[in-house]
Amino acid sequence: MHLCGTIWREREYLREKSWTELNKKPIADCEILRYILQSVFKIYILLLVPSHNTTDGDLQMRRNKKERQQLLIETIKQNPFVTDEELAEKYSVSVQTIRLDRLELSIPELRERIKSVAEKKFSDEIRALPLDEIIGEVIDLNLDDNAISILDINKEHVFKRNGIARGHHLFAQANSLAVAVINDELALTAKASILFTRSVKENERVVAKARVKNVDHTNDRSVVEVRSYVGNELVFKGEFEMYRS
Repeated sequence: MHLCGTIWREREYLREKSWTELNKKPIADCEILRYILQSVFKIYILLLVPSHNTTDGDLQMRRNKKERQQLLIETIKQNPFVTDEELAEKYSVSVQTIRLDRLELSIPELRERIKSVAEKKFSDEIRALPLDEIIGEVIDLNLDDNAISILDINKEHVFKRNGIARGHHLFAQANSLAVAVINDELALTAKASILFTRSVKENERVVAKARVKNVDHTNDRSVVEVRSYVGNELVFKGEFEMYRS
């Protein structure tokens, strides 16, 4: 309606103008229409020109593929444990886009990156058992002090009926971490006191944190406390008395 009104006003204006500027001979309707269409076309072209008043958020959304992939490489290099979901949120794209970027850049998925970091950093450091026998992926380790591992709960870890993780997987993650943190070639579990504080479900990530509470070389014993979390919520806690040679 607004455009029709504008055209009508333009038409009447040109009719009145024609009597004074063109020897008082009215302009034909086809000439008026041609002038109006030219004006409308010019306005349309102006509307197509993008505004230069963009915010930082707009610039981030409009980053081209090459820029995003370069930033992706730098981010993963700084933090190998960042997830695809976190990257998608950071760069305002879909998780599928991040996965396609990784494939093009030959960047492995999170689990493979964690394994690679662990093999380079901890394979020669852990004494009590081989790295591949630890349940979960070790991401931090200081012998006779503390250690951290993560375990992604997948379909093979849960009961089919309800999707809840079997308890022995959480125990195995905690127990193997308690063994790995001991600075000795032989470390065995002598006694354990454990408590499951809530159920863990499929697709959740369990972060186990071990802390060596004391080392008794006289009796060849160490006590290791392990607490496991999903996010900030405690799901498992245990205290392991470890025999060491």
